[in-house]
Amino acid sequence: MEEPRVRCPELLKKVTSAAEAAELIKDGMTVGTSGFTPAGYPKAVPLALAERAKKERIKINLWTGASVGDELDGALARAGIINKRLPYQTNESIRDAINRREVQYIDIHLSQVAQQARYGFLGHLDVAIVEAVAITPEGYLIPSTSVGNTPTFVELAEKVIVEINTSQPLELEGMHDIYIPADPPKRKPIPLTRVDERIGTPYILCEPDKIAAIVFTDIPDNVRPLAPVDAISKQMAENLIEFFKREIKAGRLPDKLLPLQSGVGSVANAVLAGLAQSDFSDLEFYSEVIQDSVFDLIDAGKMRFVSGTSITASEAGLKRFYENIKSYRQKIILRPQEISNNPEVIRRLGIIAMNTAIEVDIYGNVNSTHIMGTRMMNGIGGSGDFSRSAYLSIFATPSTAKNGAISCIVPMVSHVDHTEHEVHVIVTEWGVADLRNKCPVERAQEIINNCAHPDYRPLLKEYLDKALKRGGHTPHCLEEALSWHIRFGAHGSMKPKN
Repeated sequence: MEEPRVRCPELLKKVTSAAEAAELIKDGMTVGTSGFTPAGYPKAVPLALAERAKKERIKINLWTGASVGDELDGALARAGIINKRLPYQTNESIRDAINRREVQYIDIHLSQVAQQARYGFLGHLDVAIVEAVAITPEGYLIPSTSVGNTPTFVELAEKVIVEINTSQPLELEGMHDIYIPADPPKRKPIPLTRVDERIGTPYILCEPDKIAAIVFTDIPDNVRPLAPVDAISKQMAENLIEFFKREIKAGRLPDKLLPLQSGVGSVANAVLAGLAQSDFSDLEFYSEVIQDSVFDLIDAGKMRFVSGTSITASEAGLKRFYENIKSYRQKIILRPQEISNNPEVIRRLGIIAMNTAIEVDIYGNVNSTHIMGTRMMNGIGGSGDFSRSAYLSIFATPSTAKNGAISCIVPMVSHVDHTEHEVHVIVTEWGVADLRNKCPVERAQEIINNCAHPDYRPLLKEYLDKALKRGGHTPHCLEEALSWHIRFGAHGSMKPKN
C-alpha cells in the first residue's frame, strides 16, 4: 500500500478544491511559488486563479524560482493577472507581455532572490503556493522536481497553499537538501566543501498553522523539448573538449576536470552531451539545472555525482528519470537555488561554468538577455552567479543566427550582462578564444580570428583596424559600434547591402 501523501492528520481538514484555494489570493497581493524551469511548480491553483480572473479584476506580483510552466506563467499572463514578475521566465505569453510593458519585469541574479526577499528589498510576501509530493507528520513539506526559492518563500509568506501532486513519485523524498543561510550580521560560512555533501534537511520546515489550504492534483510538469544535437552544437562541444585537454596538459586542470556547471537550454545541453562521447570520466556536476545530458553522463558511467536545484528534462528525459529514479537518487541532490548558485560555494569548489550567449563583442562582453538590445528574451538566470565566481567562465554561442543574417560576434554588444572582466573563454563552432591574460586589443584579435564566422571576420577586422587608428585602451568607432544592429533592423541582415 502506498504511503499516504498527507501524514499530518490535522492538516487533512484543510484539503480543498483548487478554486476554493485560489479564493485566498486577493487583488494586490504578492505571491511566491515553487518551481525552477518547468519543474516542480504549482499548476491547479494558478489555473483556477486564471479562470476566476474571467469574472473579476485581479492583479498580483509573482515571484518564482526561475521559469515555470504554462499553467502558471502562461495562464496568468494571458489572463492579465500579473502586475510585476521576477526573477526569470521563458514563456512566450509573459515574454510578449513584458516587451509590451504590460508586466513589470525585474531581472535578478538567481542566487540573490531569496536573500533579497528576506532582507525586505522586495516587499511583503502574502501567499506561497508550493508543489509537494507529501507532507510529513510534523507538517513539513517534501518538494517535488525542484527546490528553487521555496524554503524562503514558505518562511516569509503569511499563508501557504500546498499542491500535492500525485503525478510526482514519492521516491523523490530524500533527494533534497534544504539549507537556508543566516542573514548578516549573523551569516556564517556555508559548510559545503564537496559536491555530494549534505548540510541540511530532506524537507522544508513549515508551521502547520501557516498552511491555509491543500489541493490534490495530478497535472504533470509541462516540460520543454530539447533540440537535437546539430552539427554546430557538436562542433562547439568538440572545440570545448579539446580546450579542456590543453588545459590538463598545461597543468591548469586535473585529469577529472573540476565540477561542471551548464546553463539551461538546447545549446548548453548539447555542449554537455559532448562530454558523454569523450574520454573524461568520474566527473562531478554542481549546477542549477539537471538536463537530459546529465542523465546520459550518469548512464555512461562518467558522472560521479550531481548537485542542482531542478530536474529540467525533456519529456523523454523526465520519463527516463522517473523509470530509474531509485538509481538516480543515489547520485543526485536537489538544493535551494540560493545554495546551488551561491558564489561562495562556486568559488570554493572551483566550478567550470559553461553558459550560452545571445551575442559577444570583440572585447569579450556578453549579452545573454536582450534581442537587439531592447527585447527581453528570458533573463540573466544563474549565468551571472557562476561567471563571476567560476574557476573558468566559458560562454558558448553559434557564430551566426537567422541563417547567417545575424553575426553573434559584433563590434559592441547591444546590451551587457557579463562584462569582459568575468569572461575567460568564448566558444563557437569555429574555435575557442582564450581571453585570459590578454589586454583588450589582444582579446579582440583572439575572438575575431578564432570565433567569428568567415563571412563576418573581414568586417570585424576592418572595424578593429579603424578603431585602432582612433587610439585608446579599448578602441571603438562609437558612430559605427552598433551600426550592425541598426543595419539588421533596416534591412534584415547585418551584412552590408553591397
